[in-house]
Amino acid sequence: MPKPQETAVYTHGHHPSVLRSHTWRTAANSAPYLLDRLQPHMRILDVGCGPGTITADFAALVPDGHVTGVDRAPEILERARATAAGRGLANVDFAVADVHALDYPDGTFCVVHAHQVLQHVGDPVRALREMRRVTRPNGFVAVRDSDYAAMTWYPASAGMDAWLDLYRRVARANGGEPDAGRRLKSWALRAGFTDITATSGTWTFSTPGERRWWSDLWAERTVASAYAAQATGGGHATDAQLRAVSAAWREWGKQPDGWFSVLHGEILCRKEA
Repeated sequence: MPKPQETAVYTHGHHPSVLRSHTWRTAANSAPYLLDRLQPHMRILDVGCGPGTITADFAALVPDGHVTGVDRAPEILERARATAAGRGLANVDFAVADVHALDYPDGTFCVVHAHQVLQHVGDPVRALREMRRVTRPNGFVAVRDSDYAAMTWYPASAGMDAWLDLYRRVARANGGEPDAGRRLKSWALRAGFTDITATSGTWTFSTPGERRWWSDLWAERTVASAYAAQATGGGHATDAQLRAVSAAWREWGKQPDGWFSVLHGEILCRKEA
């Protein structure tokens, strides 16, 4: 086995088909396991904040505290700043950062949060150790990641099976782990945490509008995003194969009995005093 990379290529990129799903995310639909731990005075670090919708929700939930959103991609932070400004939030800022080497002193934050991040890094244990370092004693590290192998849908589709196989191969070639959800507790133990609450959550797409939205963004992402370029550039698929997968997504989205569920692993890790 090759030595894991300390960093990895971000599989999705920031194509509009990707941002449509990222800007749909809220604290309620993406971090429900954390919300009852938040208090108005808290200082929060949101790692891999992307366009900042979850970050802005956190800022609204801690009016007497402060939220910092960080991401490796400077261009997406402009979108995040606009999100916060549009909501009139003054207790939030954004910065470029690498989760493997956060530029903050030990014990800076009450909560360090990462949503759909560890599946895209080459050394998730090191990332968790760094998140733990910048967390205050008795503070929390909160992580949620999807688990691609556990995603399931109906009706059956050979084209969708091909999509799942292809995505997992591309993600791993990029240095990530697409089945991260099931590994979060193991990674947290290796990072030194001993007080870990491990749970799971789902997104489900079943109504006509939900199916159309979910299938359209994946159909477009399959042929037009950074992921598509990585699939063909890495020799994992041909253009014709990507078009076939894209068509399978659209066909699934038209099925009146269509249903799709995304399983997420979740960990809430308390840093001991």
